[in-house]
Amino acid sequence: MTAFVVLATHPSLPGAFFYHPRMVAVVHLVTLGWLTGSILGAFYVVAPLALRLPMPVGVVDWTAFVAFVLGTVGMVGHFWIGEYVGMIWAAGPVIGAIAWVAVRAWRGLRGAAVPFPIKLHVALAFANILGAGLLGATIGVARARDAAWFSPLAATYAHAHLAAVGWVAMMVVGLAYRLIPMMLPAQMPSGWRLGRSAVLIEAGLIVLVVALIRPSAAVPVGAGLIVAGLASFVVEMRGVLRHRMPRPVALPLRDWSTWQAHAALVWMVAAAVLGVALSIGVRSEWTVPLMWTYGVAGLIGFLAQIVTGIQGRLVPLYAWYRAFTLGGGAPPARGANELPSARFAAIIFGGWTMGVPFLAWGLAGQHRIAIAGASWVLAASVVVGGVYIAWMVRQAVGAAQASSSTASGASDVSRAH
Repeated sequence: MTAFVVLATHPSLPGAFFYHPRMVAVVHLVTLGWLTGSILGAFYVVAPLALRLPMPVGVVDWTAFVAFVLGTVGMVGHFWIGEYVGMIWAAGPVIGAIAWVAVRAWRGLRGAAVPFPIKLHVALAFANILGAGLLGATIGVARARDAAWFSPLAATYAHAHLAAVGWVAMMVVGLAYRLIPMMLPAQMPSGWRLGRSAVLIEAGLIVLVVALIRPSAAVPVGAGLIVAGLASFVVEMRGVLRHRMPRPVALPLRDWSTWQAHAALVWMVAAAVLGVALSIGVRSEWTVPLMWTYGVAGLIGFLAQIVTGIQGRLVPLYAWYRAFTLGGGAPPARGANELPSARFAAIIFGGWTMGVPFLAWGLAGQHRIAIAGASWVLAASVVVGGVYIAWMVRQAVGAAQASSSTASGASDVSRAH
């Protein structure tokens, strides 16, 4: 929300090219604050639910959370003022927090009762984000000392793709094999073919990162392998759609959250096409507009939006389990599929559907009114999404407390008799 409000109130901030401290700060609000924060938080829910990997929360987990929040604020703040030494120090707690969750995931995945290809996606995703963090810190050191054996801009491209593709996209693809069938619902996919997306994306990422840091003609090869990995994922998802199960009766007829996940996949295709075009080379006057469009399509249209769509179906399950715990093990009066609201989800879906293309158009053409308008719409959609999450949790907890009070009253009457 903060990132969108900054763009809405300062539509001229992006400028003609994104590579300047304040725009880098805004991008990190999205990549660290929204995407990485959402994945790390959701992993404590998704791991037990979809990966059969226990993630009990202790003091170290809360410490890691605080470190992540303070480190993210510190990084964004120091990027904003162009102070790279402070950014490097702030990156330490962030990398440490991610490393803690990564170690817990790697240990738990060994005994998790899920297909190996799913484990491979998750394990590689955590490895990639740690690599992206270390590369980012290296770039910061080079900028602070004003000396580097590589091009800071080229290394920034490599860092961005390690984080966006290697971390967020890899994790989204891996978890989607488990979560999307649960959302539809449909039969869970299995088999070695699920691993193709992980192998292709990771191979392409390695080629791309090396080719960017040490400029070579292999950039299109890396881009092509990544696109092939994403295409493999789409093919497997089409197979899932052919094995649909009966739809839960309690679920709203218009499942806008699932539609939003589908819209995010459309933006994934758009980002893949733009990425390949940029890797091959386009006319010089098209390069910067296409880069802006590519960035919005990949970061906002695909990755940020799919987090929103999955939240719409994941939070009801979290809320139900939380209510189940608060109710002392008694099933809540309202089922998980009764918690989603089509009205809330439709507003969120409409805001993202309208805001993303206008933001891409505004940034590509430096249209300040479009940038401001789209950013306000997206900021409002994020706020509504936050209210929606709180509302679903409150509905579930309220139902659990009501059930608990009724059961307690019945018990008192029984004892009196």
